[in-house]
Amino acid sequence: MKVVLTGGAGFLGFHLSRGLAEHDRLLLDLETVAGDELAGAAAIRGDVRDRELLRRAFDGADAVVHAAAALPLWKPAEIRSVNTDGTRAVLDAAQELGVPRLLHVSSTAVYGIPDHHPLDEDDAMHGVGPYGESKVAAERLVEEARQRGQAVAVVRPKTFLGPERLGVFQILFEWVRQGRRIPVIGGGRNRYQLLDVEDLVAAVRLLLELPAGQANATFNVGAGDFGSVEEDLGALFEHAGSGSRLLRTPAWLAKGSLSALEALRLSPLYKWVYGTADQDSWVETGRLRALGWEPRWSNAGTLIRTYDWYLANRAGLSQAGVGHRTPWREGALAILRRFL
Repeated sequence: MKVVLTGGAGFLGFHLSRGLAEHDRLLLDLETVAGDELAGAAAIRGDVRDRELLRRAFDGADAVVHAAAALPLWKPAEIRSVNTDGTRAVLDAAQELGVPRLLHVSSTAVYGIPDHHPLDEDDAMHGVGPYGESKVAAERLVEEARQRGQAVAVVRPKTFLGPERLGVFQILFEWVRQGRRIPVIGGGRNRYQLLDVEDLVAAVRLLLELPAGQANATFNVGAGDFGSVEEDLGALFEHAGSGSRLLRTPAWLAKGSLSALEALRLSPLYKWVYGTADQDSWVETGRLRALGWEPRWSNAGTLIRTYDWYLANRAGLSQAGVGHRTPWREGALAILRRFL
């Protein structure tokens, strides 16, 4: 099977390429995929909004996994353009060339800041900020494509991590390594579901292998074993042995401060992150489980294994960037760190 992976140089693309290693893979990304990372795949560099490029890439493809996305640290106009116009271009090119299977990687950010739990796939979508709004708009385009007869699976993963994941988690792991106190919004007793990238890859594999009719739906993806923020971070602190502990902060004060810092572009944390940080946050995954998928990793387990990867690789990390495979600049958080 020939599989085209948009966003092939990203964190998820890296793991998908390895998880689908028995297939003929073509990785498409704005960034160049380093030769030693290809692992037998081919690569093409370019913009997911470039329709002629997509036609060349999709020619002869049996499946397209659309994982390319502009992340929340990008400029708002670019986020909307890449995530919405890029999805439209992918759907149109796949239809034109008769690609039989598509899988669109969405996000649980489409649920916004929810008022109940667990969330299921039929709950209303209320995107927060340019990223969440663009993900909702992209899913609307998928709905239109299905009405035209295209088979498009959609996965809505919780925040996922694993080896190679940096971004905001690099800040957490570095502070834990240094034995800093880790601020949490509120008391840390809320349940916050994460996801291991290995379990997300397993979900994608399953949906590509199932008959198109079974996969032509929307699926939440999240860890099965998760506790409160206090419990899951506590397991990481115990494993690290650095002396880190939680620093509880009043939600109203922390959110107000982070909102002001975000407006001034002085913090890497965006509204959907800090807006839900003190809330329960988990999704119902029964629809996907009914097809045979089961998550292997708990919140604590994936935090620990990603932290261990970070310790083993921190000396060779790249410069700060805006993707999930690069560290993020701490901004004003660097000042806070000095007092923790």
